[in-house]
Amino acid sequence: MPPQNKAAWLRAPATPLSVGSAPYTPPGPQELVIKNGAVAINPVDWVIPDKRGMMFKWIKDPFILGTDVAGEVVEVGSAVTRFKVGDRRIMTRAKGAFQLYTVLVDHMTSPIPPTLSFEQAAVLPLALSTAACGLFLQDQLALSLPTIPHPKPRGKTLLIWGGATSVGCNAIQLAVAAGYKVITTSSPQNFELMKKLGASQVFDYKSKTVIPDITGACNGDKFISMATYPLPDPPPTTFVIPRTVFHLLSKNLEYWIKSKLRGIKLGTIFADTAIGKAIYVDFLGDALKDGSYIAAPEAYIVGHGLEAVNKAFEVSKKGVRAKKVVVSLAES
Repeated sequence: MPPQNKAAWLRAPATPLSVGSAPYTPPGPQELVIKNGAVAINPVDWVIPDKRGMMFKWIKDPFILGTDVAGEVVEVGSAVTRFKVGDRRIMTRAKGAFQLYTVLVDHMTSPIPPTLSFEQAAVLPLALSTAACGLFLQDQLALSLPTIPHPKPRGKTLLIWGGATSVGCNAIQLAVAAGYKVITTSSPQNFELMKKLGASQVFDYKSKTVIPDITGACNGDKFISMATYPLPDPPPTTFVIPRTVFHLLSKNLEYWIKSKLRGIKLGTIFADTAIGKAIYVDFLGDALKDGSYIAAPEAYIVGHGLEAVNKAFEVSKKGVRAKKVVVSLAES
């Protein structure tokens, strides 16, 4: 008999989620099911209910939101060999994370070490995938992939604008693991974290001289860049932005036009599964295990149980600094 499942359902536009029973979905051949230990909140999770009529018309009620989840394997598909029942895992791009049991895709799933809690592991998936797509996909920056151990320095500099964001924390570590020198921006209170993640230099993004200061730090070398919110104006050289953030900016069209007129190559990132195997199968598990990759930013746990997801939305809307909002689902 399958486990009894519950979910935080979106039942109508612009309404709070409501917790109720949900079907338990068994895995397909290349899938696995986990019992969720924690879920993390991304801005897109609360934007969907608020902006349903404008941006997300493809969603049909009722719907289960959520993409970031960590938990324990309870069932594996017939073609899955990397996992067994009882394993602890993290994953990304989950369809419906805000429930007790979630179906994961094998090649988008990675082990977590026993020293890493479900709550802290849950901060990684979507931000990690977004950063990886922006850095490594051929239609984005097309950088070389990260490896364990790290490769020799490639003699190229990458600017991560907004290093203390969830995407920024992952982009810094991925780029360093791929052999690139990384410089970044953040508030001064996050400089130490940026250095811990591998940035060689950190600049205050509010400084009036930040752009010339960064240019000088590159010693005349041309650099490439990725940015999260808030964005630099003007954006420097080759430039990519997470699409889910970019679409929320009130002046996005003006910013885009201004960049194009200045001859700046500007693109947007959308996390997909194309980079999954290279990151989740070949890299992340070993990197977390040996401590060369850190689950960052820090998890900010706002409650326990699916009933706390609405509260977590409100906290995320207000904003948190160098943290990610998380709801614990682990049994006490």
